[in-house]
Amino acid sequence: MEASKIHTENDQQRNISLWKNSNFLLLWGANVTSLFGLQVYMIVMPLIIYDLSKSALAMSTMRMIEILPNILLGIVAGVIVDRLSRKKIMTVTVVFQWLSIAGILLLLLFQGIQLWSLFLLGFIFSSSGYFFLNAYHSSIPQLISKEQLTDANAKFSFVDTMIRMIGPGIVGFVLAATSFQKTVSIQLICISAMFVLIRLIKVPLVDQKGKQNSFWIDVKEGIMELIGNKVLLTPTVAILLINLSSSIIIGILLFFAVDIIGVSESEVGLMLSLGAIGGLFGALLLKKLVRHFPRGKIFTYVLVFEFIGYGILVFANSWLVIGMALAIRTFAVTIVNIIYLAFRQEFTPNHLLGRVAGTTSMLMKLAMPVGFLFAGLWAEWLPVRHLFVLTTIIVSLIFISLFRTRFYNIA
Repeated sequence: MEASKIHTENDQQRNISLWKNSNFLLLWGANVTSLFGLQVYMIVMPLIIYDLSKSALAMSTMRMIEILPNILLGIVAGVIVDRLSRKKIMTVTVVFQWLSIAGILLLLLFQGIQLWSLFLLGFIFSSSGYFFLNAYHSSIPQLISKEQLTDANAKFSFVDTMIRMIGPGIVGFVLAATSFQKTVSIQLICISAMFVLIRLIKVPLVDQKGKQNSFWIDVKEGIMELIGNKVLLTPTVAILLINLSSSIIIGILLFFAVDIIGVSESEVGLMLSLGAIGGLFGALLLKKLVRHFPRGKIFTYVLVFEFIGYGILVFANSWLVIGMALAIRTFAVTIVNIIYLAFRQEFTPNHLLGRVAGTTSMLMKLAMPVGFLFAGLWAEWLPVRHLFVLTTIIVSLIFISLFRTRFYNIA
């Protein structure tokens, strides 16, 4: 009876304005608190590790541990998200995140913190966060109409970019004025707020289509859905290659800026902030673009901006030029990612969405260490600027290939 009531209430809200949809607002609020808490984590955790070890290897090991859940648990998370209540999964994973950060705070307070404990708690935090994000993204189509998915993802992306821009400055100020312990306490407050907001959301149960398969059959079903869904497979392959080129740039950009161009530490901050501005414009402009052009065409033609961004890096000679190149590139990447998320939510049956999201996320994250390693080896033996030429070639090939696909004309 209660589940039926939730379905009825959700059906009434799905087609109303996003800002009048209470479930959307609660999810949006949970996203805001989650993102700000994550900024605390991303800044404080490396500093704690460095303070303990004075080791770049220890810091990079933590970065690898944060990526591992996407690779190791991607498909597993997808099956669980499709089988169980997505609200319960979000609730439980927020509790695990709270416990892991509370554990770090207690170790700091009692001065018992060690590297192995940070690695363990960091893995629990990252794994819980990955399960949360899968359930979070899979629940969005249950709360709003298909016609609103692109707009909703644009709103999520806008606030994500905004917090990434202003968050580090706020966290840095708090950290400078207080201590590790008090700064980590802020993240604990953010996670507590997330818990309250998630508990208030009314997410209907997933329709299992009357089936209860084995785990491996469920895994296969998700993989086959991705392979057989030609509308979704095309942008998935495109983004896989885009992520590969992005990871190549990320892996070498700071080395290029500091070692070759001679950018100072303060200029690095300005450069990255300038780059993030492109994401804000992308999220704001997309809603207007989709009114006039098919999303497949927008996805395709916006790659021209990514091509231009990489092309500018080939000739960059100052932090300002690098920042402008990053802004142009981020503009394109933001639009591509928003459209892809909306397509995945719109063209995947909801009872398979967790598995498809888990599979695609795993594939895309696998591209990152490959790109990092490739960029590092290249920089050891070959000119870095030639690497930027390579990424422009990759993007141009993706652009040309999309013209021959059905996806190109999809609205």
